[in-house]
Amino acid sequence: MSLSDSLSSGVSALRSFEKGLSVIGNNIANVLTTGFKGSTTTYSDNFSTLLRQATPSPAGGIGSNTPAQQIGTGVQVAGVNGNFTQGTLSPTGKPTDLGISGNGFFRVHDSVNNVDYVTRAGDFRADDQGFLVTNDGFRLQGLSNGAVTFDATVVDGVLTYTPTVTPPSSVGDIKLDFDIGIGNGLTNSTGGLFTDAEVEANRPTLQSYSFDQQGNIVMSLSSGDSFVRGQILLQNFSDPTALTREGSNLFSGLASAGPIGGASLTAGANGPGSNGLGHIQSGALELSNVDLSEQFAELITTQRAFQAGSRIITVSDTVLEDVINLKR
Repeated sequence: MSLSDSLSSGVSALRSFEKGLSVIGNNIANVLTTGFKGSTTTYSDNFSTLLRQATPSPAGGIGSNTPAQQIGTGVQVAGVNGNFTQGTLSPTGKPTDLGISGNGFFRVHDSVNNVDYVTRAGDFRADDQGFLVTNDGFRLQGLSNGAVTFDATVVDGVLTYTPTVTPPSSVGDIKLDFDIGIGNGLTNSTGGLFTDAEVEANRPTLQSYSFDQQGNIVMSLSSGDSFVRGQILLQNFSDPTALTREGSNLFSGLASAGPIGGASLTAGANGPGSNGLGHIQSGALELSNVDLSEQFAELITTQRAFQAGSRIITVSDTVLEDVINLKR
């Protein structure tokens, strides 16, 4: 053991607490980031230099055991772990803004690179093709093929549209758009009393859509009918801290985190409000779960620890200088 070991301990403190300050800084910087999950830094001691090995008591109980003598060589970062506690849900009034109240993540698909991610940020939008997507254009996953068809008939001289609803059943990209026409979900069974053009001109059209707590996308039509276009499915994990942050509020490494219910989404295992998953709240976004007061308190503590580490180096340097000056 030498004075250089105390210098190494001081350096290890600076390196470790510098990383801790970076984590705190990132948490504070993302205090307004939608769906952001903060991180915490944990520390552990470094390998200890063994000065004397421990020995047991002698046979017969005469004498005593001797303890080990060890001197530590500093500190290291044991882990940077994500904090996945619930963030506050803030109303926005925008129907495609979705928050999760409880466990689970939205699953989105990058159709260009064929990669899946998960996210807690529900600031979705409908793109020019009618898909529900993230700000980066990644498509929200769930049940997606719900449909309604209409048979146009004449009842008491009135053009009447009779609906037939097909519930969603296949997992894929969720699509919001809806339109029907002759040969595309609309049948003219008026026996020639109304032309195809007249039947199409008076066909039911989409008035609005909404999301219920189970993630169902309910389409309301001008005829007063409604049907479920799709259902948002959620993904939960055995160990969400194993997810890899990719930026843009996205996480990868789904397999490493242990997806509950399997790697593929299914209606039975991934429906909101079931199997331990949270509910969907439309018109709201989950805010960052970073507690500013807690982060500033941690910032002060880590700053002081960093300063103490720097003092170790300063004092060790002073002592080494005194040793060098002994020969003068």
